[in-house]
Amino acid sequence: MAFSKFQAFYNHPAGPKTIHFWAPTFKWAINIANVVDISTKPAETVSYPQQAALACSGLIWAKYSTVITPKNWNLFGVSIAMAATASYQLSRKIQHEFINKSSVAKEW
Repeated sequence: MAFSKFQAFYNHPAGPKTIHFWAPTFKWAINIANVVDISTKPAETVSYPQQAALACSGLIWAKYSTVITPKNWNLFGVSIAMAATASYQLSRKIQHEFINKSSVAKEW
């Protein structure tokens, strides 16, 4: 039973024998780096253009992964995660620049 499931996964058109599996799998490294940056980098070092590009490309590739044949759920998952982590980074940057600076300005 388990062998037949593994064999079906291995021989799938988006399985490990194809680039359709490995490209999204290695793309998870970008998400891991973004999650590490959330906890280690200060918000002022976050780049608007970089995170906006990651968020937009994540949404575009998530949509694309559902319309191609074969459906690539690994690409869908990594793209949604990329859009989420990049959006969170953007929210950190916006909060740092606009909300925190406006409260500091009011103290003067």
